[in-house]
Amino acid sequence: MAPLKNLETEYPIIDSNFQNFCASHGIFSVEDFLIHDLYMLAAFAEQNVSSERLKEGITQILSIIDDMHQPWLNGMELLEDAKRNKHFLPTGIQGVDLLLGGGIRVGQLTELVGPSASGKTQVCLQTASNVARNYMMLYLDTGNSFSPQRIAYFLGKTNELASAQAKNQILQKVMSNILCHSVFDIFAMFDVLHQLESNLRCQERGGGCRIRLLIVDSISLLIAPVLGGTSTRGIYARITVSSDRLYSDLLRLLMSV
Repeated sequence: MAPLKNLETEYPIIDSNFQNFCASHGIFSVEDFLIHDLYMLAAFAEQNVSSERLKEGITQILSIIDDMHQPWLNGMELLEDAKRNKHFLPTGIQGVDLLLGGGIRVGQLTELVGPSASGKTQVCLQTASNVARNYMMLYLDTGNSFSPQRIAYFLGKTNELASAQAKNQILQKVMSNILCHSVFDIFAMFDVLHQLESNLRCQERGGGCRIRLLIVDSISLLIAPVLGGTSTRGIYARITVSSDRLYSDLLRLLMSV
């Protein structure tokens, strides 16, 4: 989601006056609305001489956020959608792929939850090593948990019968297909996601190499400070998002936290 100033052309109600009002409360983008007390913001708007127009602007922003959500579907519609869109990215872990019905479903978000040291990062790393055999992917590392040595280990286990030269070629291809970024706060992550959105649009127009998978390991380290906590215990999510709706799917999850 873009900064507020980038929305003015499409939504005239989000004019300079509205932007200045939001800026005075530390709101510069649509994302900022997700972590702001909107009831307090509406109360401040009431005290302004342009209260009605400001409230219309707030309503417009909420409408933009709401439009990012997929429409409600009943059980039969979900089943038909699953039958039509049987596209998966296998994790390479037999038990996990069996549980997920083939792997990570393309176009959907997969969340891994569990206590510390339960293997969430290992699943992320093995999934990355398997998907990167054929596709480009992005790995957002929030806690220095990305390990190229573990990636190499997983590849070695699945290519035990290959020659040394073949193993080296596979390793080089996989490593070159994994783009790893270290992000240590939620705003840095949004910056990376904005750049990713721009890159995906360029890829669609140019037909170049497509990023097919985004892994965030872990989202809890970024969310806890925003929620006012100092510990991530009890928030054990690793988020994996696949395919073309990478950006919107992840933001849709953040809205629900």
